[in-house]
Amino acid sequence: MKNYEEWNKYKFEIEKQNPFSSKYMTDDGDIFYVEPIFYTMLCSFKEHHPKEIERILDEIDRVVKVNHRVVFTGNYEHPLTIVSDDFIILEIFDITDPLNIFVEDKSRGSDYGD
Repeated sequence: MKNYEEWNKYKFEIEKQNPFSSKYMTDDGDIFYVEPIFYTMLCSFKEHHPKEIERILDEIDRVVKVNHRVVFTGNYEHPLTIVSDDFIILEIFDITDPLNIFVEDKSRGSDYGD
């Protein structure tokens, strides 16, 4: 886990049961986790849309404030973070798609088939 600079304004906490996730607590008592793959994907948005990163971070803050307990994961079906059922699990696209900020995924399978 790493204390990411984007969330320096929040209290960072190390949690043994979630060694790969960065845990943050707001002054209001809201809790959120950032998994490494989510952060990697966020960095991709920074690279492709540097002027939009503040909007993305503001939306992350808004989502935490509204939902109080959030895990930001790379894979909704298989999050790394172990939490109780009162947490919502979100991927980067849950944040960026409503903002109409997209990074095109050009990876695809081979066009050569049998």
